[in-house]
Amino acid sequence: MAARRGPETLYAEAKGRTAAIGLDVDTLYGQLLRRMPIADQPIARFALVVPNVALAAAERVPIRVREMLRIDIYTVDQSNLVVKLNA
Repeated sequence: MAARRGPETLYAEAKGRTAAIGLDVDTLYGQLLRRMPIADQPIARFALVVPNVALAAAERVPIRVREMLRIDIYTVDQSNLVVKLNA
């Protein structure tokens, strides 16, 4: 999904709670990478949205790599509160 605000675009992929969360988060990264636009968009950001129990799996991709690819991590708790992880 993509959200736009003015010149900014946020591309996000989300995953719910699953039995194989590590594998599913790896798949989620692949889905996000495949959907990245080919043309460079310096204002574009990318986001992984995962349940808070999947945070450790989402953080397995090193922060340096996530920063280079402009990927942010958002977590969702049981009450559906969404929090952006501070890098």
